[in-house]
Amino acid sequence: MNISDVLNLISYQIVKNEYGVGRKTEVSRQVYCDVHSVTQTEFFAGQQSGLKPNLKFTIFSGDYNGETVLKFHDEKYTIYRTYNANSDYIELYGQKDIGVQNGSN
Repeated sequence: MNISDVLNLISYQIVKNEYGVGRKTEVSRQVYCDVHSVTQTEFFAGQQSGLKPNLKFTIFSGDYNGETVLKFHDEKYTIYRTYNANSDYIELYGQKDIGVQNGSN
């Protein structure tokens, strides 16, 4: 395993302003990862389920807290599936999604 790149895991929290009105705020934290293309089997199985699999990200299991969005090289991905590869690593399967804004948003 060559953990040689970084990604940002994104979660959301509600922050209230001085009037008590809540606003959804993005919270991001950087973790090390290894990145691969998804396999043909994963790609075609995803397509049959209405998904558009793009990349598989492998990170240390302790770094993952159930986030559903990640950012990698200025592109946001929805995490549609996870797999515990072993006790040390977890695989995050990501797809670019219209519902996730890309870029600096």
